[in-house]
Amino acid sequence: MSFLQVKGIDVYYEDMPAVQNASLAIKERALVSIIGGNGAGKTSIINTISGLIKPRRGEIWLEDDRIDTLPACKVVNKGVVQIPEGRRLFPFMTVLENLKIGAYCGRAKDDWRATVEGVFQMLPRLEERKNQMALTLSGGEQQMLAIGRGLMAKPKLIMLDEPSLGLAPILTKRVFEIVAMIKEQGTTVLLVEQDVRHSLELSDWAYVLENGRFVMEGPGRELLGNPKITSAYLGI
Repeated sequence: MSFLQVKGIDVYYEDMPAVQNASLAIKERALVSIIGGNGAGKTSIINTISGLIKPRRGEIWLEDDRIDTLPACKVVNKGVVQIPEGRRLFPFMTVLENLKIGAYCGRAKDDWRATVEGVFQMLPRLEERKNQMALTLSGGEQQMLAIGRGLMAKPKLIMLDEPSLGLAPILTKRVFEIVAMIKEQGTTVLLVEQDVRHSLELSDWAYVLENGRFVMEGPGRELLGNPKITSAYLGI
């Protein structure tokens, strides 16, 4: 049985379909990517797994628990954490205060001091900036803070939505290094990312989403060599 299973979900915004009959499976400690063009439905899938949107049809299972019927707060308590596109930090709170908010749920709040030390070891720039307000950070530092805040919840599954969006190439490289480190430390990762090449190079498995439907899947590096992928997403 897979660690996470999404079984035939349909997602609608009022009467407009966003995702149709989408199924995916993620093994524990794997790094899986979803790639696709703007408006394909990638964020809708992540939001549905998070419990922010309820599917009109289908089921979502985390280990032995069905989670699509749960409110978002209880999905977090099960260990599912989303790093949203756009970071969504609290700009007038310090780095440390933003991190502490990430540990609000029951399974993480008692251990937040130990957890924050682990975050600082992975992301030492955050420790250097811990007393600065979030709005004073650079774009790359803000993205690190968003990731660090997610790690404070001690996730079993962490989902990142366009973590390199708007960043310079050198900072994009650093973001992917951090994502690889998270996987190496044993956390399962679901990645939605505009940088298709780096995403597929890093992924154990990947899904291609077009117009709300998965049309292709396979090992990340194999898809990277697929002519349809290179033509559609890499311009080769």
